[in-house]
Parts: sequence; C-alpha cells; structure tokens
Amino acid sequence: MPREEALITAFVELADTLVEDFDVIEFLNRLAGHCVSLLDVEAAGILLTNPQGRLHLIAASSEKARLLELLQLQGYQGPCVACYTERRRVDYDDADLQAPVTNLPWPRFAKAARQEGFRSVCALPMRHNGQVIGALNLFRTEAGVLDDRNAMLGQALADIATIGILQERASRQREILAQQLQHALDSRVIIEQAKGFLAHRLQVSLDDAFKALRATARNGNRKLVDVALQVVTVPGSAIPRHPIADPAGEDS
Repeated sequence: MPREEALITAFVELADTLVEDFDVIEFLNRLAGHCVSLLDVEAAGILLTNPQGRLHLIAASSEKARLLELLQLQGYQGPCVACYTERRRVDYDDADLQAPVTNLPWPRFAKAARQEGFRSVCALPMRHNGQVIGALNLFRTEAGVLDDRNAMLGQALADIATIGILQERASRQREILAQQLQHALDSRVIIEQAKGFLAHRLQVSLDDAFKALRATARNGNRKLVDVALQVVTVPGSAIPRHPIADPAGEDS
C-alpha cells in the first residue's frame, strides 16, 4: 500500500473509537503497528495511565519492546517514563557502542537496550488540552535522533489516539451517569407509589407515610427503595404506623 494510503487508513482507524465493542488494547496495538509501518522505527510500545495515574504497558509491537517497557516501569526510569512525567518529547541515543553504559542516561535501560539491539528511542507524550494519559515510544536499531518529519507524524498519531481514548472514556462516563440518573428516577417513582399505598392503608398523611418508610429502612439497615418496593409488591408488608423520630438529613 502506498504510504499516503497507509496514512489515511491509520488516521481513519484511530479516529474510530466510538463503537459499541471498542477495545482499547486492540486499538493501541493497531497504533503500535501503524507506527512501525509508517515511521522510520523497528518497534513501538505504549504506556497508559490508569485512573489513579499509574503507568501500565498496554501495547507493544514486539517482545523486545515489551521487555524494555516493563524494565522502565519496574524501576520507573527511562526515556518513556521521563516523557510521561516531564510531559514532553524525550530522545535517547546510544551513538557510541564502545562507551560504557554508565556514561549514558538511565544506565540500566541503556544496558538492556543494547542487549535487545536498540540504539535510540523517541518517546512522545499522549496528551490533549494539557492532559497527559501516557507515552508512545518508538524504538530504533540505528543510532541517531528520529528526524523531525517522522517525529511529527508520530506525535500526530499519538494525538489522535489520545483524543479517541478520551472521547471513549467520556462517552462511557456519560452512559454511566445516565444509567445512575435513570435508576434514581425509577427509584423515586417506586417510593412515591409506596408513599401513596401506605398512606391509604394506614390512613395517615403522605408525610407520615414517608417517615414510616424511612424509619423502617433505617431500622432494618436497608435501602429506602427496597422497602418501598416491598410495600408495593408484597401485600400486607409490616410497616409501623408510628415510626420513631426520623433524623434530619437522611438520604431518601
């Protein structure tokens, strides 16, 4: 496939996150694969944060890249970790194989990179509107900093992937909030039905019926909606006519 067509395919795929069966691991594995196909690199790895802000390895295009990423996470040091913590592009270059690794940044990483055959790394932040959610890491077997053209394209791929992930997270959060709201509305309907049913059965006001429901829920360490559902669905449910004083501020 010509490079231009491959670029279009990559961007279209990375923009398509709002699908029902979205899988972030497969999504980022595709990103790693596109980087290897389109950029002057031999491998790619992707670190992503969890909700607590801790980095995790999510995808890697090769076992060698995976091992190097895990090594960095283990010691929490290396170009990819530095990229995330410093929120900027970080380049690593082992231009002189005769130089001792102790003279290089991150000596433990430098030693492992040499053993795996990598001479340079370009780590790019996955960020959008000031929010950094991880790092896209490009591994090369040749020494020398990745040229600006390929680095810019890599950053563009990282940016669109980041936007897609954040959109998917926001969509999922909106869905959760909508479900919670609907549950609250459904619960309120049941509670109102129970209030009316109980007020009629006990010949008390709606306020007193509500107090009786709350007192019963509190005394039994149960949810108010569960007690209300019992009143509506189980004839003759035992609800005291004169509940004890109801503390202010209790959830309803």
